[in-house]
Amino acid sequence: MELTAAHWLYALVTVIIIVTMIFRRGVVLPALIGTLLVAWVYKGSLAGGFTAVFNANLVAAKELFNIFLIITFMVALLHSLKDLGADTKMIKPIQKVMVNGHVSFFVLVAATYVISLFFWPTPAVPLICALLVPAAVRAGLPVMGAAMAVAIAGQGMALSSDYVMQVAPGLSATAAGIEKVQVADKAFILSIITGGIAIIYAYVVTRKNMRKAGDAAIEEDLKALEGMEPSEEVKKEAAVGRTETLASSGTWSSLFAVLVPLSMLAIMIFMISTKITGQGGFEGGDGAAFIGGVAATLLVLATAAYRRSHALDKIADHVTDGFVFAFRAMGPVIPIAGFFFMGSSSFTPGILSLGEGAPVPAFLFDLVEAGQNFIPQSELLAAIGLLIIGIITGLDGSGFSGLPLTGALSGALAGGAGADPSALAAIGQVSTIFTGGGTIVAWSSLVAVAGFCGVNVLELARKNFLPVMLGLIVATIAAVVIW
Repeated sequence: MELTAAHWLYALVTVIIIVTMIFRRGVVLPALIGTLLVAWVYKGSLAGGFTAVFNANLVAAKELFNIFLIITFMVALLHSLKDLGADTKMIKPIQKVMVNGHVSFFVLVAATYVISLFFWPTPAVPLICALLVPAAVRAGLPVMGAAMAVAIAGQGMALSSDYVMQVAPGLSATAAGIEKVQVADKAFILSIITGGIAIIYAYVVTRKNMRKAGDAAIEEDLKALEGMEPSEEVKKEAAVGRTETLASSGTWSSLFAVLVPLSMLAIMIFMISTKITGQGGFEGGDGAAFIGGVAATLLVLATAAYRRSHALDKIADHVTDGFVFAFRAMGPVIPIAGFFFMGSSSFTPGILSLGEGAPVPAFLFDLVEAGQNFIPQSELLAAIGLLIIGIITGLDGSGFSGLPLTGALSGALAGGAGADPSALAAIGQVSTIFTGGGTIVAWSSLVAVAGFCGVNVLELARKNFLPVMLGLIVATIAAVVIW
């Protein structure tokens, strides 16, 4: 399609969004204004621009709503387990394995990774840091090493693949115009490479500072952990929660502490078996739906076990809390995704209300196609470009707001570079989330990890920087070699 003024305006707004991210500012405002201006210029109608703003957000919401549902049910399930006290019982046996600092480091990595895969790091971090980090520190692991383990394993490795809930692969694949399972599988491999290298590096750095029982430094670290006192309001809520939990049956608490992990393990085994045997059916969206359905069922059972007579009201509270969390985490992504969806011909007809037979613009794809002669035809350069763009878009500290951009660029650049669009999308996804999801950006959710561990967030970000960057570079090279 011949480039129009709207195409160049789209390119300008894209650059503005990237620059805004570099300066760590929100990009919802430029995305909304950009959608209005591009549609207005293309259609030559201000009314058409206003309509496109609404349509862009509606199209994005429709495409992404399954993401909101899976987050809702998983978070609601976690709240119901907290009511029973089953959440703490689930991970208490892990404390017994922490016999020294070396073992504690890897146990903390494994526990954080698994729990974060199913419940996301944000709700999982308080639980892990409250119960496992003190045990690891007592065993001889320096508290900074514990913070690095939690951040890299949870907010880096688990969140960047998001292999169970598949929120991130869904965003990347939708923007790139490809199947979600293609991105999910590749992002999983790249996240393991990145996280594995970063964790080994972090262990080597931490290893020389391991303590033995009775070391005075252990007591100092424990005091730092104990110093993270919650507010009075939180203490009151916790007191009420403890009273209600004691009033419920300890048998139910123990039952769900076993039932939920076994259910999640069974889900993983079943989904992996369908991949190995080639049965399909539970990959991509079907897999997320399967997990969501199991979570919803467990939510019903756990709520009924806790408050049989009030289950009808209590479950509504949990679902509402789940939706609130989902919209807080993912709400800002909708207008951003709406703007970048305009870059693909798959969505522009609905956004711009184009009639049948009308030319369909794909603003971003058209721009890339027009500039193919000026873009080096190299798979390696395309991969490095997505790595850099991913790191830049992660600087805003959200981790997810850059995925529509990296996904759209992956689909647009793949053809000219002779690259696999799903591999490029996976590179962009892993680099974006490792950067902004909470490992090397101090103004991200890394603040929560630092706060719960009682360490300085800037120091934690600085210590994570080299291992994470090394892991991302190796993963990018691996992606080019493998795919």
